[in-house]
Amino acid sequence: MTLAARPRPSSLLLRQYATDTPPTPQSAASSSKDEDIEIPERAHPYAPDLMQPEALMDLADSTTFEPSRRTKFRNSVTTRNDEHSMFEVYRDQMGVDPESLEEKWFEAKDLFDVPLAAEWSQGKIYVAPIVVRRVTHQTGKGKMHAIQALVVAGNKNGLLGFGFGKHEDFEMAFPMAVKEALRKMDYIERFEDRTVWTEMQHKFGATTVIMRPRPVGFGLRCNPNIYHILKAAGIKDISAKVWGSRNPVQIVNCVTQMLMPGCAPLGMGNGIGGKGRRTDKLVGMQTKDELERLRGRKLVPLRYP
Repeated sequence: MTLAARPRPSSLLLRQYATDTPPTPQSAASSSKDEDIEIPERAHPYAPDLMQPEALMDLADSTTFEPSRRTKFRNSVTTRNDEHSMFEVYRDQMGVDPESLEEKWFEAKDLFDVPLAAEWSQGKIYVAPIVVRRVTHQTGKGKMHAIQALVVAGNKNGLLGFGFGKHEDFEMAFPMAVKEALRKMDYIERFEDRTVWTEMQHKFGATTVIMRPRPVGFGLRCNPNIYHILKAAGIKDISAKVWGSRNPVQIVNCVTQMLMPGCAPLGMGNGIGGKGRRTDKLVGMQTKDELERLRGRKLVPLRYP
């Protein structure tokens, strides 16, 4: 029996069977030309259009320096904000109303009209947020939500203060807390400008704090909240332990009572016939001069081993 070989179909026939439409010479000629092929738009909808001018990038004057005897490289210098600020141009393009920005600025301008506000804006005041939380106040109209911030501020050289701020927006609550902290700043006596004078123990509510002086180079080995308080006050060598409640607000009140000299004597109340605040109950840490006057002796500091 003789077997006959089956002829192999040509590529033209395969293409015809796959598309069900026979190719024409006109279509084959047009497909060979790249300029006649339509490429679909595949640009990402969020990708920037590089053909359009950008205010933040194109608003600049560039000067090119060719290679010379001093340098063999070609350099260019770009100058921005020389005549027109790129922020103003960008604001005009976005259609932002300048009057609305001025109203918001005047609303927050009063928050910076306090002592040491200029130093804070220049970065010379150490500011650490201790607590930032959302609080709720129940009223007849319903629940009123706000943001509360607790801030510790100091110049790292003996001045320390803390303050609370509450507002609907965090952008306003934080400056309010800093403003109160700057107003409540008080001077703290330090031994050799680096540690406390002696071992101290104090209890505020359910929180008990024990602080001990340490030698040079010991560092701050304490609770994270106490760390920010001591760093703002300029204390560098100390060890502290917190017993009981570790609520950040309680810790701040307890430590500041231990360090600050006190703002009201015992039994004086609030100064207008009412009761004093709970945080102003004690006198505070006694300084070296006060101890010398009480004992009638001169105190000579001894460096720790």
